Amino acid sequence: MTNTITDLNKILDEADCLVDEVELNTALDKMAAQITTDLSDKLPLVLCVMNGGLVPTAALIERLNFPLELDYIHATRYGMDTEGATLNWLSYPQTSLKDRIILVIDDIFDQGHTLQAIQKWLEQQEANSVYTATVINKLHDRKTNMTPDYIGTDVADRFLFGYGMDYKGFFRNLKGIYAIKDS
Repeated sequence: MTNTITDLNKILDEADCLVDEVELNTALDKMAAQITTDLSDKLPLVLCVMNGGLVPTAALIERLNFPLELDYIHATRYGMDTEGATLNWLSYPQTSLKDRIILVIDDIFDQGHTLQAIQKWLEQQEANSVYTATVINKLHDRKTNMTPDYIGTDVADRFLFGYGMDYKGFFRNLKGIYAIKDS
């Protein structure tokens, strides 16, 4: 199926806004305060998980007023699909990871497979410690046995898009968290 502008606008028009821009900013402020308390004296390396983590990472690091380095990692289970199982590693950080304190920022903690695999890989690269952060925590009982160190807000178990999360490659740019109607 092709995604026409009409089809995509209908998806957005019918979607439910679960978290608006004001609520996102409140959640990001809370996360930034916690991260600052924990990491402001540690010269952390912040790793953005592409592509979903781009918007949340940008919003968080502008709230962190201490020295940090920024790089990215690209590992995905979804690609342009709405679900996926196999983790594909598309890009690794260019910064040295050995003995570093690392903060990994992603958009959503859904089941946790991607974030858990990234954390495990970073530990194998001899990182000193790895912290994880997601703006969204999807509420359900299908999770791995890890939990992010920093979570912005909880949302219902629905198909979500906006603020880094996509619907078939679109809508990552929205300043809210939306759910597909009847998902």
